[in-house]
Amino acid sequence: MSIVHHFPGGIHPHEGKGGKAVTAGLPVVAAPQPSRVIIPLQQHIGAPCKALVNKGDVVKVGQMIGEPVGGLSAAVHASVSGVVVDCQPAMTANGTQVMSVIIDNDFKDEWVELKPVANPESLSMQQLSDLARQMGVVGLGGATFPTAVKLNVPEGKSVDTLLLNGAECEPYLSADHRLMLEHAEQIVSGARLIQKALGIQNVVIGIEDNKMDAVAVMKKACEGKDGFRVEALRTMYPQGGEKQLVYALTGRTVRMGGLPLDLGVIVCNVGTCYALHRAAYEGRPLIDRIVTVGGTVNKPANYLVRVGTPVEWLIDTSDGLEEATRMMIYGGPMMGMALSREDIPVTKGCSGILAMDQVSSLVDESACIRCGRCIEACPMNLVPASIDKFVRKDMFDEAEKLNALNCMECGSCAWACPAKRNLTQSCRVAKRIINQRRREAAAKKGDK
Repeated sequence: MSIVHHFPGGIHPHEGKGGKAVTAGLPVVAAPQPSRVIIPLQQHIGAPCKALVNKGDVVKVGQMIGEPVGGLSAAVHASVSGVVVDCQPAMTANGTQVMSVIIDNDFKDEWVELKPVANPESLSMQQLSDLARQMGVVGLGGATFPTAVKLNVPEGKSVDTLLLNGAECEPYLSADHRLMLEHAEQIVSGARLIQKALGIQNVVIGIEDNKMDAVAVMKKACEGKDGFRVEALRTMYPQGGEKQLVYALTGRTVRMGGLPLDLGVIVCNVGTCYALHRAAYEGRPLIDRIVTVGGTVNKPANYLVRVGTPVEWLIDTSDGLEEATRMMIYGGPMMGMALSREDIPVTKGCSGILAMDQVSSLVDESACIRCGRCIEACPMNLVPASIDKFVRKDMFDEAEKLNALNCMECGSCAWACPAKRNLTQSCRVAKRIINQRRREAAAKKGDK
C-alpha cells in the first residue's frame, strides 16, 4: 500500500483514540430503544420532506413518514413502531426548529414488509438513485447530501473513480472504524452496486494509518473485486474532507467552486455504502446508524442508535457524565456543534456525542501576532487571519475577494492560532452574510 499524495495544510490534534475515552476497541452494541423519538423531516441538505402521517396514526418501523420533495431530498422513515404524538417543530443540534414527527414507542418493534431488490447488481444508475432516495440514504460522513443526487450523474459527465471515505479524521470518533471492522463485506458490496450501476473502473478506499486493523479487514473484503484497492492515508486532519481525499487518493485538484464530479470522481462515506447495501439486499430504509458516545461519560461506547433518539437517552445509557464535564458536542470536537440542551434528537448525520472537560472557547482572545500559522494549517490555502480582520470590520466584500466562501469550516486555523482567535467563526459568519447578500441581489434582479 502507498500514500499517493498529501493535501496542503492540515493539523494533527490530539486523536482521543486512546485512554479511558477510547471506543475504537469496543464492539457496536444496540442502544436500548427510547420511549419517544423525535424524527426531523429534514435530515439532509435540501428541501424538507412532506409529512405523510398525522397525530394519532399508528406507524411501523421502516414506514415512510416523510416524502421527499424536490430534486434535493431524501425520504424519512419511522425508526420505532407506535403512535404519532404530533407533527410539530422541534429543536435540532444547529439551533433551528425543524418540523418533526414525534412517535411514542409501543416497544413491539413491528416492521413494515421489507422488499429487497431481486437482482441488485443489475440496477441501472437511475434505479439505484431512486432506491437511495426512497430509502432515505444520505451522506453519513456528516454532510448528509442526498445520495440519490450524487449517484445521478448528469448527461455529459463521466465517472472513472469512486472513493470510499474511511478516514474518520475527527478526534474521539470511531463509528466508521467499528463499521469497517464489523461490516467490511457489506460496505464493499454497497460500493460494488455503485461501481456496476455507473460503470466505474476504479474503487479506492482511503483509511487513515491509525486504523491499520481496518485497512487489513477492508483489504481482505476487496479480494477478487475488480478495480478495488485500499490505501492507507497519513493521519492528518482534515484528511476526510472531500477535496482533501480526492487529492490524496488521485492527485486531482478540485478547483474553487468545483465538485469532484468535474474530475470524474464520486466520494461516498463507508457508512453510506453500507446503507446502500442494506437498502438493496434487505429492503431496509435508513432508520439507524452507529454513534460514538465518548469523552467524559462514565461508559464510553459505540451504539447502533435509532434515528430520533434523544441525546439524553444515550447519555443515560452510558451511565451519565463525569463531574468534570463542561461541554456536550454533537459530532466531533473539530466540526461538531456545542449543545445547550439534551433533548436534541440523533439524526442521520450524527456520528458522535462527546462530553468534554476542556473548553478552548472560554480562553480569551489576544491580538493577532501575524505568525502565519493559520495560513499553514488551512487545507484550502486561505488566509484566515485577513478574513477575520475584514469580518470584524463588516468588510464582507473584501472577505469575499479572499475566497471566504471556499472555507470548509474545519477549524484547523482556530486550532493552530496561538492567539486563540475565533477564526473559523469569522469565516462562518462571512459565508453566511455573503450568501445572504447574493440571495437578496438575485431576488431583486428577479423582481425587475
